[in-house]
Amino acid sequence: MRKLRVGMVCPYGWDTPGGVQTHIRDLAEHLIEEGHHVSVLTPISDDSITQQDYVVNAGKPISIPVNGSVARVLFGPIASSRAKQWIASGDFDLLHLHEPAIPSLSLLACSAAAGPLVGTFHVSTPKKKAIYAIGPILEPIVEKLNARIAVSEMARFTLKDHFETDAVVIPNGIDGQRYANARVNPAYAKPNTVGFIGRFEEPRKGLQVLLDSLSIVARFIPDVEYLVAGPGESEGFLKDLNPQLRHRVKFLGLLGNEEKQSFLKSIPIYVAPNTGSESFGIILTEALSAGTAVVASDIPAFKAVLENGSAGDLFRNGDSADLAKVLVALLRDDEKRKKLSENGSLSAQKYDWQVVAEQIESVYEMAIAGGQRVTLASESRFWSRR
Repeated sequence: MRKLRVGMVCPYGWDTPGGVQTHIRDLAEHLIEEGHHVSVLTPISDDSITQQDYVVNAGKPISIPVNGSVARVLFGPIASSRAKQWIASGDFDLLHLHEPAIPSLSLLACSAAAGPLVGTFHVSTPKKKAIYAIGPILEPIVEKLNARIAVSEMARFTLKDHFETDAVVIPNGIDGQRYANARVNPAYAKPNTVGFIGRFEEPRKGLQVLLDSLSIVARFIPDVEYLVAGPGESEGFLKDLNPQLRHRVKFLGLLGNEEKQSFLKSIPIYVAPNTGSESFGIILTEALSAGTAVVASDIPAFKAVLENGSAGDLFRNGDSADLAKVLVALLRDDEKRKKLSENGSLSAQKYDWQVVAEQIESVYEMAIAGGQRVTLASESRFWSRR
C-alpha cells in the first residue's frame, strides 16, 4: 500500500506500563519501519523524560478507576484543544483511535475529527448501567468510525453488547523475534523458577493467588523461587507470607523492555494468575514467543490465547491449590514443559507484527478508500468553540 500519514491516539499515560501502550508503541514503530509517517498523541505523566520522536505530549493524565483497575487518562477542555491542534496540523490520511468509547483523549479526537477514522477496542467488560447514562453521547462518536477493530472476541462482544455494532477481530501484535532472541540471564534461569509480571497491587492481576500457592509448591519443590516484576510496593505481600517462605519470593521492580524480554526468555515457567477483566493478554503472547512454558487462569481471554490449554497450561481461576498442582507437575516434568514451550512458540507466530500489521493495514485501506483526508469537524460534541 502507499505510504500514509497516520495519526494515532493513545488514551492512557504513555509512561505507565500497560498492554495498550505497548501495542500502540510497537505498531507505530513497525509502520515507521515500513516507511509510513506516524504521530502518536498521548498523555504523559513525567514530561521531563525524553520520549520517542513520533510522540506528541497532550498533557498530564489523572488516575481514575476503570474496569477493576486504575487508568491514567486525560479529558477536558484543554485536552480537547490540544487534540484539535494536533489534528489541524497533522495532515493525516487517517486517525487510528484506541479505546474511543471511554472518556479519554481518543474520544475527544474522534469527536473533533472528520474523515477516515479507525477505532481499536481493547476492553472487555460486562454491560453496566453507567453506559446508559452516557450512551447518547458515545454512540454517535462510535458511529463516526469508518472501521472498528476488536483485539479479541471478548472485546468484540463488549462492543456489540454496549453499542450494537460490530468489529473485525485483530489481536494485539508483538515483535516475536525480540523475545525469541533475547539474552538469557543466569539469575533468572534457575531450574525451578516461576515468573510473574504485572501491576501487582491491582487485585485482578492475581499476585496473591500465586503467592498463596507457594506453601504447597515449596513442599514438593523445596528450591522453588518466585520472581515478581512490575511496579508496586512489595512490603504488604511479604508481610503476609510465611516467614520461612519469604526468601523464596523476590520482587524485581519495574523492568525495561530489554530486561523484560530477557526475563521471559530465561524463566522456565511464566504464570498469569489474573482473576478477570482481561480482553486479551499480551504478556502471554510475549512469554510464548520467548519459548517459556505458560500457566494461566482459565478466564475466557487467556483460554483463547492458550488455545484451551494446548499452547499453555490452565488452572481454575482464583484457585491457588489448583495452580500449585499445575506448577508442581510442570516443574517435575521436563518433557512436558518442553512440549508446552514448543506448542506455545508455534502458536505465538500468529501474533507477530508481520502478520498483525498486514491485517491492520488492510483495515486502513478500507477506511481511506473514499479518498478523503482527516480534517477538523465543523462541530465537535465536546467543548465546541461555537
